[in-house]
Amino acid sequence: MKYDFTSIMERHGMDSIAVDNPGKDPSAPGGPKEGFDIIPMWVADMNFPTAPAVTDAIIARTSHPAFGYFNLSDAYFDSVIRWQQVRNHVTGLTKEHIGYENGVLGCVVAAAQAFCSSGDKILLHAPTYVGFTGALTNAGYHLILSQMVQDDDGVWRMDYEDMDQKLKEHAIHFAVFCSPHNPTGRVWEQWEIEKAMEVYRANDCVVVSDEIWSDLLLDGRRHIPTQSVSEDAKNRTIAVYAPSKTFNLAGLVGSYHVVYNKYLRDRLLKQSSLCHYNSQNVLSMHALIGAYSQNGQEWVDELCQVLSGNVDYACNYIKDHFEGVTLCRPQGTYMLYLDCSQWCEKHDKTMDQLLKAGWDVGVIWQDGRPFNKPYTIRMNLALPLSRVQEAFERLSRYVFC
Repeated sequence: MKYDFTSIMERHGMDSIAVDNPGKDPSAPGGPKEGFDIIPMWVADMNFPTAPAVTDAIIARTSHPAFGYFNLSDAYFDSVIRWQQVRNHVTGLTKEHIGYENGVLGCVVAAAQAFCSSGDKILLHAPTYVGFTGALTNAGYHLILSQMVQDDDGVWRMDYEDMDQKLKEHAIHFAVFCSPHNPTGRVWEQWEIEKAMEVYRANDCVVVSDEIWSDLLLDGRRHIPTQSVSEDAKNRTIAVYAPSKTFNLAGLVGSYHVVYNKYLRDRLLKQSSLCHYNSQNVLSMHALIGAYSQNGQEWVDELCQVLSGNVDYACNYIKDHFEGVTLCRPQGTYMLYLDCSQWCEKHDKTMDQLLKAGWDVGVIWQDGRPFNKPYTIRMNLALPLSRVQEAFERLSRYVFC
């Protein structure tokens, strides 16, 4: 490979929650016991250096010593348009359809505030990204969850009848869609998105589609933008993207929305402006331009190959060594969502005991229960394969034994 995804990056003392917070966060099980180093597999950022095209762009900009007020450049918008065209086969996207957002969750909340009344109910799928739960609940909305189901092959599916029933029962007109889905890693097929959007259309819902994971696809899969499946979907959807997950840039801040419908766009922009703080950092702008370059595209293609290999290794290891632990192989993202219910029942262990057993040996994984499914763990595989292998060997020797 052209790029380095094997070196172990030292992150201690370099502004990293993933490696500096274990043992400090009162909600966490505690840091590892003596003799075990930290393998960070919880916070959803990557333990790979970002693409050289990103750091080159930032360094080039910092060579000029003025960082005053600025506007988003044409190069920024052109980069987004080109990226969406090449990666997602989007046509007809123009500068006016694109708007800056500090973050996906901020856009989700701003959209809810623009199109919902205080205390309204909002439909989401469960398992549910914990960020949606926290942000929308904190903003005063009530969440109604449509439980996803697993088919005979264990693949996560939307329950369209349940979605329709809950939208009608609770008079809901605002929904959050997640594509690819976090935490299950489903990459929706076009017919699945079409069917979901028909349910939303029939119930007159404004839809926010979180597509922040859309670049991180496994085994050569393709992302289908929600807005592309029909003219109606294009005009009722606020789509949100970011380079942050793809290029490990969460600390720089910066996302963007794509909104084709002028009414939706005007309402969203007005609401987003009210805090007077939804504005871009100049280095974040240049980071996106570097990320969305040809070299950035090549880097992402190699990254997806690495992540696919890590998922292969992890899923095969779990199947062969962790009896009673099940999962649906993710099709996108770099997260596993483990169901440990059978293992806990067989070994008479609680989830708290299981989680702590992993943390004790330095496998810093994430409690999956706040994602609205019991007996689950979410696990980050965006590490060099050698660290993934070490983590699973520790789990086999000390935890699932």
